[in-house]
Formats: sequence, structure tokens, C-alpha cells
Amino acid sequence: MSPVPRLAALDLGTARTRSLALDRNALADWPSAIMKRSSVSGATDLVRPIRHGMVADPDACRRLVRMVLHDTRLYDKRPLARVLAGVPMAASASDRRAVRAAVTEIAGCEVTLVEEPLAAAVGVGLDVIGPRPCLVLDVGAGIVEAVALGEGAVIDAVALQLSATTGMGLAEYALESVVNMTAGLIRRLPADSRRATRARGLVVTGGGAHQELLLSRLRATLRLPISAAPQPQHATVRGLMRLCLQPSLAASLALPDG
Repeated sequence: MSPVPRLAALDLGTARTRSLALDRNALADWPSAIMKRSSVSGATDLVRPIRHGMVADPDACRRLVRMVLHDTRLYDKRPLARVLAGVPMAASASDRRAVRAAVTEIAGCEVTLVEEPLAAAVGVGLDVIGPRPCLVLDVGAGIVEAVALGEGAVIDAVALQLSATTGMGLAEYALESVVNMTAGLIRRLPADSRRATRARGLVVTGGGAHQELLLSRLRATLRLPISAAPQPQHATVRGLMRLCLQPSLAASLALPDG
């Protein structure tokens, strides 16, 4: 029997970057920050390569990817055969190219990109290819995205880029904005599916799902079932790994090259 190829999932986040190897115990979780020497002053500064979930500093991003993937190499020293990486739905074509280029250079293998809320939905076990739409609110440190998914596609999506977060979660201004944009998404759902979708409820993923004030505001305003995913900060990287193990599903959800 031929050995299972070495696969890895990569979630590049504004505050934390996570990778998961095929061995499910090989989870690396690092702050998304790199010490970098200035070419002008010579001083060493702390640089955050990812802003709003997108690449802000390509060189620092490559160093971050190298560091995180090296952690998973401790469990399996074979060359990587494939990496699935997440990107925000709001990422532009150039943002996606920057992620693909950085990961490909370090991993040296095929890189497939999947939109993060889709991956998070897979990670919490939602049926993203069925006909009944499901709702996901992915709350990261730099970007929040609310999406309606169905039949393997995004029905509708909205995003809010965050200027800052606190140790307690979303700031007050952002709480109100997130609740309002999610309510608007639900109002725009097709009338013939809105009731069934509301009955199915909203799943909150990302590190911000730990904020009880956000959950209570959502419940009070939306008046539908609201649940935080188990270990919500790991939903995206878990979903990416599940897609690694289901190539046909990954292919149907993957973003095109280029």
C-alpha cells in the first residue's frame, strides 16, 4: 500500500496563524507577527504580515508560513504534496495571488485556496452542498464575514474590516455593525427559503465566537437560533483539513487559479 501523501491546512489570520497536518495532532498555532529588520534604519520591529486577513507584507508572510509549516514537519519530514489555504471572501484577485505565491514558495507544492467561511462551515460539520442554505458568521481579529451558503456556493455575503480589536473581543462600534450587517444578509435571502434558513439558525465561528455579548446581541436582534461552534478559532483550519481528505469536495469549493 502506498503511503498517504503529506497534506497540510493553513489558516492565515490577522492575529493568529494555524496549520494542521494530516496527523490531526499536529496543530501549529502561532501569533501572526514576525521580527523584521528595517532596511532603512536598521532597527528590528515587530511586523504583522496579515491585515484584515490578507497579505500586507509578502516577505514577512513567507517567513510566517515557513515557521508555521515547520511545526507540522516535526511530525512528518516528507515533502508536502498539497496545501489548502484559507482566504477571506472579501479578498481581491491580487490578495489571492499574494497568498498563493507566498505559500507556494515556502511549501513547494500545489496550493489550493478556499474561502474561509466555507472552510469554517465544513469544519463545524454543516452541509454546504445541500439545497437548504446555512448561515455562518466568521468573526476574526481583522475581518468579520457573514455568509449564506447552499449547494456548494455562496448565496450572499457581507464583510466588515476591523481597525482594531480588544482582548475582550469586538469593540462596541463593531458589535452593532456586525449585528446590523448580519440582519441585512438574512433579510435579503430569497423569500421561499428564508423561513427554513432561519429555523436552521446561525453558527458563529472564529475567535470572536467566544464573546458572549456578541452572541446575546445577535439573539436579541435576529430572533433565531444562534450557536458558537466548538473550538470556534479552529473551525477554518479543521475544515481545510477535512477538504484535504475529500479531494472532490475540495475541487468543487476551491477558488480558481490566477
